[in-house]
Amino acid sequence: MDVVDHLIEPPGTPVPPDARCGIVAAADGVRLRWAGFDAPRPRGTVILLQGRAEYVECYFETIRDLQARGLAVVAFDWRGQGGSQRLAAHPRKGHVTTMAAYDFDLDAILRLVAPAWPRPWYVLAHSTGGLIAVANGARLARDVRRLVLTAPFLGLGSNSPPEGVVRTLARTLRALGMGRDWVPGGGATAIHTTPFAKNFLTSDPERHARSAEMSFRHPELAIGSPTVGWIAAAFEAMDRVLAPAALEAWRLPTLIFSCGDDRVVSNRAIETFSTRTAATDHLIIPGARHELLQERDRYREQFWAAFDAFVPGSDAPGVEPPVRVDASAPPPTPDPAPVAEPEAPAAAPDDTATAAPIAAAV
Repeated sequence: MDVVDHLIEPPGTPVPPDARCGIVAAADGVRLRWAGFDAPRPRGTVILLQGRAEYVECYFETIRDLQARGLAVVAFDWRGQGGSQRLAAHPRKGHVTTMAAYDFDLDAILRLVAPAWPRPWYVLAHSTGGLIAVANGARLARDVRRLVLTAPFLGLGSNSPPEGVVRTLARTLRALGMGRDWVPGGGATAIHTTPFAKNFLTSDPERHARSAEMSFRHPELAIGSPTVGWIAAAFEAMDRVLAPAALEAWRLPTLIFSCGDDRVVSNRAIETFSTRTAATDHLIIPGARHELLQERDRYREQFWAAFDAFVPGSDAPGVEPPVRVDASAPPPTPDPAPVAEPEAPAAAPDDTATAAPIAAAV
């Protein structure tokens, strides 16, 4: 699948105003779709880091909420999902061999896209985006004023088998050369098409229906379950960010939201991070499911009340003007990140596959 170089209007959710969209190449050549949204008299910019299997259009409602608060927004799709370049022959297979590959994506956005929007910058990261943000905490601390995390993927939730079992299975299957296979029981079915009664992402039927219809109407944006290699790489990243030295070194002002009814990620792991790091506040939203920003209004209102108290915060400086960056200029080249090698041609996506417990949207 080629990249998608435009925004698509979901059913009942118009594209936010003052939108721009484009393609930027990461330092290792992978092409990423980005989108930027201006705000009148902006007092800063929020950089959105989405979760696994999401895409920019999932956040249109949130983007309009941020614009209403005087915050511009920069969003993008991680490699292998949404409108960005796929790295496997099967268009629904999201696969990386190391989570460090996503560092190239974040680097490209911070260097080549975000400078066109006003500072100070803030990051709002969800689930897998939260794991990537935490893994890049030292880098973000140089450019970002504050970090907000919703349900960061720091461990597996109760919807999956015991994490120790999944870790052992993932390591074993990867060692046997099955790293590019779906996780056991997984497949091409988009997670947002799960029937509402069986979904564990949101308790809001209207927002669930909107996400499901978008996946059905625009399958080119959706992906299926993670691969064995992807989940094994995620565990390795979790071990790094939860290591005692990493926790001790954390200094970026951070607000974390846990969802009381989250069965996708581990609230215990989130608590470990929040209690062992400096400058971190942790709020629990009782009853909310994993996708807090796609939840019912009563849960979203609790999020926004805390967000407004934290961003931009009393110590935020005056807005700095944007810096126009020449995206065609050759960027400094970091060490190459592993990119999934081409696979044998695959059949068309099989939307009848049944997701396994460890194939959750993170």
